[in-house]
Amino acid sequence: MSTAIVTGQPVPGSSLENDLRSLGFDVRAAADASEAESLLAAVPADRRVALVDARFVGHLHALRLGLTDPRFPLAAVPGAVTAQPAARQALARALARETSAGDGMAHGGAPARAKSSVGDVDSVADHVVTALDADGSAVHRPELGSLVAAVPEDPQARNEVRQAVAAVDDEAVRLKSAVKSRDGFFTTFFISPYSRYIARWCARRGLTPNQVTTASLLTALIAAGCAATGTRAGFVAAGVLLIASFVLDCTDGQLARYALKYSTLGAWLDATFDRAKEYAYYAGLALGAARGGDDVWALALGAMILQTCRHVVDFSFNEANHDATANTSPTAALSDKLDSVGWTVWLRRMIVLPIGERWAMIAVLTAATTPRITFYVLLVGCALAATYTTAGRVLRSVTRKARRTDRAAQALADLADNGPLADLVARPTRVRPGAPLLVALAGVAVLTVNLFVGWPVVGAAVYAVTSGWALSRPLKGALDWLIPPLFRAAEYGTVLVLARDAGVNGALPAAFGLVAAVAYHHYDTVYRIRGNAGAPPAWLVRAIGGQEGRTVLVTVLAAVLTASQFKVALTVLAVVVALVVLIESIRFWVSAGAPAVHDEGEPA
Repeated sequence: MSTAIVTGQPVPGSSLENDLRSLGFDVRAAADASEAESLLAAVPADRRVALVDARFVGHLHALRLGLTDPRFPLAAVPGAVTAQPAARQALARALARETSAGDGMAHGGAPARAKSSVGDVDSVADHVVTALDADGSAVHRPELGSLVAAVPEDPQARNEVRQAVAAVDDEAVRLKSAVKSRDGFFTTFFISPYSRYIARWCARRGLTPNQVTTASLLTALIAAGCAATGTRAGFVAAGVLLIASFVLDCTDGQLARYALKYSTLGAWLDATFDRAKEYAYYAGLALGAARGGDDVWALALGAMILQTCRHVVDFSFNEANHDATANTSPTAALSDKLDSVGWTVWLRRMIVLPIGERWAMIAVLTAATTPRITFYVLLVGCALAATYTTAGRVLRSVTRKARRTDRAAQALADLADNGPLADLVARPTRVRPGAPLLVALAGVAVLTVNLFVGWPVVGAAVYAVTSGWALSRPLKGALDWLIPPLFRAAEYGTVLVLARDAGVNGALPAAFGLVAAVAYHHYDTVYRIRGNAGAPPAWLVRAIGGQEGRTVLVTVLAAVLTASQFKVALTVLAVVVALVVLIESIRFWVSAGAPAVHDEGEPA
């Protein structure tokens, strides 16, 4: 249980202590800062602790936002501050400074010295926050909006604050804030108006976001199973269940925000299950089509490749620019202007075909048409969306006078996923500044040509060399963020072309499994970087060969094995890669070192 230390004299009629207990705090009282320091020292080191002014008046949800969010080591609202175990020492130092500054004696338990810069009322909690800021500690201050959190000094001010609290519906604000502020058109107008109430229903029954996430996955897998039947009834049921899965997918995030239940495991599940659901559904459609005599595995694999490359474009661009200096461009300014006009906002969000619009389209097409038509429309729609988003990012990059940081360059290198072959080539080589992207493009072009002229091994060998050259210097060029998606397209595309050329039943499904396993590894890399946990360990990248090593291996296997043997080899390779990356990923995400974040992921 967490501990809240309430400082100062109790206020008659105050519900503060009951509010804190309802949030899971063990409440202790301290007459002054000195006593608060003693109580803080007595709290077990593995507990969250909060300092709260006894005169605090505000909404319960304001306290919840300020004192219970697990993502931030230090957080504060006016009149209250909290620290998780990792930040306890910083809180103790700041409180000790305040105690020594005023000898622990003042009105309301605050040191008898200048008033806090946070407000015009002396408050131990606010003074401690000021001291934490002075020490350079990162204190999270949640956006309260219309919620009230204050420390009134006299009865008249207290009455005014209480009236302000009564004028705002705490629960309505909590429900509204459970929905992402930026979402897709379909989600905003067709899902969130009722899914937020499902989230509240789940919270009141003690369900966790992870349970809802798992339910969403299971629903999507059942939908894939229905699609795999190949019957019209199965396709209709699959479409309905896919929408139900998406409703639950929105609900889990809304439940996390409503109840502030974020976890390391939740971050991992939320980051990976969306892709697992979508790609499993593609496989279900392909199986259903096969039952009707139509082989669409190449289309299913193409859809998965295109969607993954779209995401890598987004990830790479964001990592290259999120901490760049002088990070402005005329294109970005124009985009901001367009976003100020209501109808253009929704049009632009729909053009990129986010997950809500995409799943709705897939569900309707599944129920009303055939798997082949579904994949054709999906491929065209995703290709247009990818062209639009990539063109916009290229324009922003070439018009932006930004200096990329070493961190950004390292993130791009990690996303590139080069293995030991490329590293061996890169060590004695240094390409000219501005050349990495050109070298990568040349390597991809050589690989592509040789795939179609019958010399895939030669193309893969050249590609491996150019992959090393491309990363022989830091990726700080304006367009170097395009290198990771180029590598994804090259590796995945090679597997697709060679499996198709094998011409035996089962080769393309095996290729689908291999690309799915490798794509999981690449998504896992993205979310580790987003959580500031760094890339997967070097041994893992070496063990699965790196992107250029896998490309060379697949081309060699296709050249030396018969078609049937190649199918078996792809299957074995898919199983091995899946086992290695899943075991390491699960180990990391359930460990204490995983980032405690709830990633919003792709806009719904």
